[in-house]
Amino acid sequence: MQFLAPMTVDEALGALSEREDGLRVLAGGTDVMIQRMTGQLPRSESLLYIGGITDLSGVHLSDGTICIGALTTHHDLRCNPVIGTDLPSFAEAAATVGGWQTQAVGTIGGNLCNASPAADLAPPLLAADATLVVSGEDGPQRIPANRFFLGRRRTALPVGQILLKIEVPVPPAATWESYLKVGRRSAMEVALVGLAARFSLAGGLVETARLAVCSVAPVPLRLAHAEAALVGSTLDQGAVAIAAQRSMEEIDPIDDQRATASYRRMLVGRLLGKAARLAREGLEIQ
Repeated sequence: MQFLAPMTVDEALGALSEREDGLRVLAGGTDVMIQRMTGQLPRSESLLYIGGITDLSGVHLSDGTICIGALTTHHDLRCNPVIGTDLPSFAEAAATVGGWQTQAVGTIGGNLCNASPAADLAPPLLAADATLVVSGEDGPQRIPANRFFLGRRRTALPVGQILLKIEVPVPPAATWESYLKVGRRSAMEVALVGLAARFSLAGGLVETARLAVCSVAPVPLRLAHAEAALVGSTLDQGAVAIAAQRSMEEIDPIDDQRATASYRRMLVGRLLGKAARLAREGLEIQ
């Protein structure tokens, strides 16, 4: 096994291009190291540690876009004032990832590139219509969030490339969003269901609705049919009931040791109802 620790993006990409047998990219290591210890990944696999590339950390605003470096930690996401003000669902999701030790070193890039069906940062990313900026020998490329997750542990990140940052448009005025999660306990728990909701108003009615979920399908996904049921509504009981029913039909959960598929379906509908109630209060919809 070889351990490489480049200090720049160019050095990292050079190392990836030179190794025909491939390198496992490592940032916080909160997933990769556990997978190695449990035999899910070979211990002989060489590692490329990118945690020292300072240019890939931090949050800044640029021309109406919030740019989040791939190495921004969960702790920094939950504490950043720009994220807290404009993208509270990202801060809320980051606050649910493991305990404080994981949040201190785990990164948003690692959470997304690990491509777990239960990745907490994925639903807010999808609900925000974010774009992932990756780079390789041919320069930067942009991948829409809804095209990034291909399957369990599989993404659209090309071989030999790394994730640089996530770009999120600043949401319009009169927008409410949140991330709601249910686990078997209140902390340090993988989601049984996670739901990100975002609603924007115009003229007292829902102009756009964004709903995204994790842990209920092979990949995190948007609930397009449920969203459509809420557009033009006041998030009233009738519209929410239709959306909740559609949401349960759009997902594809499984039975496992943590929960049954039927329980997960029920949770999605319940979380959607809770999100709508909180949004009505937050947006002061009459």
